Amino acid sequence: MAQPMVGGDGAHSYAKNSSGQGRVMERAKELINEAIADKLDLKLLKIDTSSTFRVADLGCSTGPNTFIAVQNIIEAIELKLLQADHQNPSTIEFQVFFNDHPENDFNTLFKALPHSRKYFAAGVPGFFQNRLFPKSTLHIINSSYALHWLSKIPKEIAGGNSLAWNRESIRNKRFVNEVAEAYSAQFKNDIESFLNARAQEIVAGGLMFILIVAVPDGIPLSQTTLGVFYDVFGSCLMDMAKMGITSEEKINSFNIPNHRPTPKELESIIKTNKYFTIERMEQLADRMSQSTFLAKCRTSAVRAVYEGVVMEHFGSEFVEPFFNHFTVKVEENTSRFEKFQNPIDLFVLLKRTGDELN
Repeated sequence: MAQPMVGGDGAHSYAKNSSGQGRVMERAKELINEAIADKLDLKLLKIDTSSTFRVADLGCSTGPNTFIAVQNIIEAIELKLLQADHQNPSTIEFQVFFNDHPENDFNTLFKALPHSRKYFAAGVPGFFQNRLFPKSTLHIINSSYALHWLSKIPKEIAGGNSLAWNRESIRNKRFVNEVAEAYSAQFKNDIESFLNARAQEIVAGGLMFILIVAVPDGIPLSQTTLGVFYDVFGSCLMDMAKMGITSEEKINSFNIPNHRPTPKELESIIKTNKYFTIERMEQLADRMSQSTFLAKCRTSAVRAVYEGVVMEHFGSEFVEPFFNHFTVKVEENTSRFEKFQNPIDLFVLLKRTGDELN
């Protein structure tokens, strides 16, 4: 199961090492403005000056990016009220729900809440593959860089009785067809559960914004910088075994519970759900070149995301030597990161249909 990002505000925290995700959210701001201006029908949602507008951010982590996403949404709604309906936006109250893994560092999140915020804030711990809110209570849902995390490791990989269980480190696992298919199937199940849960919680006509890292269509994972990452990460694990810091058996049983879909893969899953229509799906501007990252900066960003998963499996004493070695390996493989294609940041806009729930 996925683990929360590194909490607190220290050197290895997600709050201090997620500026890359924040830059993408800023690039998505224009698309959010357009979506709310063109696709959000306030009359259908029965929003007026006496209403409470409810927004949820699923997979919020510890900030500050969740605050950027929420602020972008609220500003776009206020702009729509002023321009389209000539209403005074200050008369509408906003309620924002911040959701993440029950072990997420909500203390750090709420300590960092903007003092000038225009909304009432609440935390909602829980797994977003399940129901989190009462029926038809949300108007907009946002989820950024969270849906690639799986609810569990696919059963075909968790044990040694199938072809998908490869007695190799993560360095090779992700490039085995049976393994890739198992991760893809689990991702499909999780997204279907996610959409069905959200269909009950969001009102008809409500919008959902998704930001997710995807592998470009038609390009093998092994030919992307994500593939290089898995290879370097796995190589580091094997080195730890050679140094006697852990065992090969422990490495062979280690898996990262996430899946990076292709745009076509994600689109196909969403289209099977009758409760949402895809209003927009597009790639955001190209990511910053991999060569602009120093090895230590890359390690800090990776550690902020993956430390929890590594610590859960190998123990706390393993973390420091592993990520120190990872920094060295990244430096050695800089040319490989520059050579291969980056993943893409995919923006998806969904709208809740009027179909009744079964």
